[in-house]
Amino acid sequence: MKSMLALVERHKQGEQTGIYAVCSAHPLVLEAALRLAAEGDELLLVEATSNQVDQFGGYTGMTPADFRDRLYELAAQCHFPVQRLILGGDHLGPNRWQGEPAEQAMAHAED
Repeated sequence: MKSMLALVERHKQGEQTGIYAVCSAHPLVLEAALRLAAEGDELLLVEATSNQVDQFGGYTGMTPADFRDRLYELAAQCHFPVQRLILGGDHLGPNRWQGEPAEQAMAHAED
């Protein structure tokens, strides 16, 4: 099975290697990425920004758990093993709540 550790080891051995990565919450982009990574038998990193997905639903209406569950559903539809799916966050921190007092923004970012 593919793993990040194996990928790092291949890189350390001098092999030029990488990982498929997207930062999107759009279902068509996610489906395309899953299908491409499945076709290549590769890992896939999917990141969501704090504007897209947060504890209040972001602009997509999804919490992190909702986003994960939606990705798992899409992965199953695309015959992509979730064991090769890596989830991440992009632009996390207080910037999402810059219109709020610093203490509140930091508390939201911590959550």
